[in-house]
Amino acid sequence: MESRHLHTFLTVVETGSFTRAALKLDYAQSSITAQIQALETELEAPLFDRIGKKIILTDAGRRLLPFAQEISKMHTLAKDALRSEEEIAGTLVIGAPESLAAFRLPGIIREYRKRYPKVKIILKPGLCWELSGLLHSGELDLAFLMQPETEDKDLHKEILIDEKMALVAPVDHPLASLEVVEPFHLKDETILNTEPGCTYRTLFERHLNSHGVFPEFNLEFWSIEAIKQCVMAGLGISLLPLVTVQNELRDGKLAKLAWDDTPQRIATQIAYHAKKWKSPALDEFLLITRRHAVKWRQEDSL
Repeated sequence: MESRHLHTFLTVVETGSFTRAALKLDYAQSSITAQIQALETELEAPLFDRIGKKIILTDAGRRLLPFAQEISKMHTLAKDALRSEEEIAGTLVIGAPESLAAFRLPGIIREYRKRYPKVKIILKPGLCWELSGLLHSGELDLAFLMQPETEDKDLHKEILIDEKMALVAPVDHPLASLEVVEPFHLKDETILNTEPGCTYRTLFERHLNSHGVFPEFNLEFWSIEAIKQCVMAGLGISLLPLVTVQNELRDGKLAKLAWDDTPQRIATQIAYHAKKWKSPALDEFLLITRRHAVKWRQEDSL
């Protein structure tokens, strides 16, 4: 079974057409047809049903697909492993929640792209539980997670920094003048939340509920930037990672309430599948990430 034929098979699946696959691979359409026929002959089963102008995977084609994808990926990894450091190439698929993608990753990716311009980086957003699932299924090479320290026998996890949390409010909010803000102070406040499933939202709600506080007024937002703008506009208060609001606090646009963040203590971590081979491209990304984490911890201690 030739890897070239499997690559052609995957391209036909991706494009949904023999004609488009031929254009993408710069082959004659007859060559595409011949390669697919060679695969079908070897496997003794048809891979596509041709219905009018559409092609649809047969049951045999569907069963072949994950194996073809894995073989193609291993073929790429094998080629990457034989390249020198100066020629590191390939693709890295990295997952991260919005807070980390916007406030922790840019510096890492900028340095990495400068050193290894031949590596294509695909960044996938998601909640931490979603990203963990994608690591398990092999769809991600690496994930950045912001959550409490947990163990997973299938994933290698490494803490980069303990993240401080900040309960922020408009600068003229009455709670900003208190020396200590307790859960009962939030009973009648409007809470601006991130989407359901967000780790620190879940921990915050559990903490309030454990003290008998169930805020009646809640607004749910799709982005941290939207939450910050709404807090500044006086619509409510919100618990966010300190790293995401440092600029606004410094510029006097938000007030940080005197809130004990210990119950919401979480850490930024990197995670990858423990049994998955690490490519040179991933190894270099990990090294750069660890160097940046050292800087984060030094800045955090100032």
